[in-house]
Amino acid sequence: MPLYKEQGVVLRSVKLGEADKIVTILTQSSGKVRGVAKGIRRTQSKFGARLEPLTHVSLMLYRGRGALDTVTQAEIISPFRRVRDDFETIAAAETMVEAVDRVAEEHERNVPLFMLLVKGLRALETGPRDGAAVAESFVLKMLSLSGFHPSLSACAACASPGPLHWFSAAQGGVLCPSCADRDAGPVSEPAVRWLDDLARIDLVAAGELTPDREIRREARSLLYGFAEFHLDRRIRSFSLLARQPAPALTP
Repeated sequence: MPLYKEQGVVLRSVKLGEADKIVTILTQSSGKVRGVAKGIRRTQSKFGARLEPLTHVSLMLYRGRGALDTVTQAEIISPFRRVRDDFETIAAAETMVEAVDRVAEEHERNVPLFMLLVKGLRALETGPRDGAAVAESFVLKMLSLSGFHPSLSACAACASPGPLHWFSAAQGGVLCPSCADRDAGPVSEPAVRWLDDLARIDLVAAGELTPDREIRREARSLLYGFAEFHLDRRIRSFSLLARQPAPALTP
């Protein structure tokens, strides 16, 4: 069982037996790794709180013969404490790590995804006005990395510039009237423009913009439905994120 060193972000953890935990970590070079942290739930554990979800850590692990590796050492690079101080930023961070957990493959290197997650958590650490917008911008960028970016500026079917008053997750985004299938629904231009802005803008800057509530409600419905359709999984954190009150409109 070869020993290897990694850095990663802890996505989640579950109890194992009386004293251990299985931690799921997105690493920089080894993709998603699941490892056993032995004795972590004991008061005198050497790991302490170093393997809590949302923590950026440096690790030493043994490569297991089965699905699980063994974590032998962990040191905190960044605890992202400020993210944990506010319910809104926790909800945003939970959305990020859950979405990443859905797309990352075990032991499959994905440096861009790892770097995007670290950038997303750092953006939340700055204390944005609108943490939910940071998470939604993150999801759009993650979809792009995964090859599922929605078409938001031209018809997803024929690339026509417009008019684009229909949207279909199955067809890949906005649609012109000629290409819209039966499953396509009407969409407003402001909602599509808001999503397009979130897709293009820097994660930190995304947290400083807020649209009208009705625009945001429509845009969220489009984004969440699109993401769950293409990831083929339900993202439970979306419902929590959608309940966060929006800040006042940007002057």
